[in-house]
Amino acid sequence: MLVILPAPLGNCNSNCVLHPTNSYGQFCGQKGSPNEKKPILFYFNILKCANPSLLINLQCPTTQMCVSKCPDRFATYTEMQMQHTLSKSYWEYYRDFCKPGFNNPYKPVSQVLRDEDCPSMLRCLPDFTSLNGTVTVANRTSFKDALETARSVTELQHAAKGITGLVDTKELGMKIVEDYAKTWAWIIIGLLLSLAVSLIFILLLRFTAGLLLWTTIITFLLLLAYGMWYCNMQLSRLRNTPGSDVAIVAVGMQTDLQVYLQLSQTWIILLTEACILLMLIFLRRRVQVAIALLREASKAIGHIMSTLFFPVVTFLLLTLCISYWAVTAVYLASSGEAVYRVMSPDVSCQYANSTCKPESFNRSNVSTSASCQGSQCLFAFYGGETSYHRHLFLLQLSNLLLCLWLINFSLALEQCTLAGTFASYYWARRKPQDIPPCPLFSSFSRALRYHTGSLAFGALILSVAQLCCFWCLEKFIRYMNRNAYIMVAIYGKNFCTSAREAFFLLMRNVVRTAVLDRVTDFLLFLGKALIAGGVGK
Repeated sequence: MLVILPAPLGNCNSNCVLHPTNSYGQFCGQKGSPNEKKPILFYFNILKCANPSLLINLQCPTTQMCVSKCPDRFATYTEMQMQHTLSKSYWEYYRDFCKPGFNNPYKPVSQVLRDEDCPSMLRCLPDFTSLNGTVTVANRTSFKDALETARSVTELQHAAKGITGLVDTKELGMKIVEDYAKTWAWIIIGLLLSLAVSLIFILLLRFTAGLLLWTTIITFLLLLAYGMWYCNMQLSRLRNTPGSDVAIVAVGMQTDLQVYLQLSQTWIILLTEACILLMLIFLRRRVQVAIALLREASKAIGHIMSTLFFPVVTFLLLTLCISYWAVTAVYLASSGEAVYRVMSPDVSCQYANSTCKPESFNRSNVSTSASCQGSQCLFAFYGGETSYHRHLFLLQLSNLLLCLWLINFSLALEQCTLAGTFASYYWARRKPQDIPPCPLFSSFSRALRYHTGSLAFGALILSVAQLCCFWCLEKFIRYMNRNAYIMVAIYGKNFCTSAREAFFLLMRNVVRTAVLDRVTDFLLFLGKALIAGGVGK
């Protein structure tokens, strides 16, 4: 028996993301629809969703209905028919999870399961959250009870592997969301406190750069020595402990960190921090040069305090770019009308995965085909068969490229603006008398008026490398772009000329540049680590 439900309300738009969709293209939990009070998506046979072939058509070949609540008891259709002779309440409960309009508890079980008028069994299961809606899935503990009704133990075991992965991922995601929901106030307080301490740290570099950084280094070395001693103690404790020699890869992702602390490999990895101690010893002379650079940078920030708040502008631009990409991606993915496909339990069905119309499916050739018995015309996705929909992936790819381009342009604008700002400080003969008024605003105006093309070109090159997933090339281009933007801000030349001059300048001072960059970055990292660790405690 096939019941034709009313057509979906309008086009898909953002409701495809906000609400789960049943087998008839209707949104579960959407306000103003018949399913307003039914926010949960219920799968008749969740085991069919564990088939690897779903990665091709992204549609589970089982009926999916919107329900108001999940099953709160275990029951089978056969048991319901036997109990129905004693009390009609069993059927009243079971009917809520059947197709709308089906009201025949005496229909043979074989026909009910073939037509998927009702699920073969009901089980109280955990919910798989999908934004505003939830999807009921099976967990590992429920398979023991399901063995009685499963056709094959082997089929059940294969399905368990696929569904267990979904449940484990869901549990990890839910724990992360719950932690954020419980501690968001403390997280904000910690971020504000870290911001205040970081500002104090930067300002103190102007007056006590040497003392502050050497104190930071010595404190870090003491903590490093304690960490090495503690790692050795833990390795000695785990040396004769059974199971401690298991590799971290074999353990996999675990939400309980205590699992990793019981492995010897974890403490061996932590012992590699000894190389940091050796690096500081051998580069102690370069550390002094890096301290001088940081002291001068702190003086520049002290004279141009507005540079500390310019990253807020970049943050707003990045938020705007990412929001634009997300909204565009949602509307691209949800454009078009509802598309229905034939879903057959028999792989030999020649009409499988072909498009169909629910209103005429019972009168089509599919229903008379011997190899397609039990086939259904189920909702597949929102889209169409036009040229636009066939090239939807390319449109999404173009949207992603545009997003990366805008993000990299925003970062390039920040780098060029700050480079021009600090260049005005560096070239001033008398500081701070010769520093021009409003240097940050002047540099920002120059970057927008004269260097937009150079910044956009450099951002485009980096975006293409990111889109093609060239990690090493991306790192190289990112480093070269940053130095090219500095040359653009100082001399005002185009991107290609500035990139060439920056490259040869770096090559003439390759050793000094590499060492000072790494040492300076490491010293700043120590400050970040101490601030983050102190606030975290």
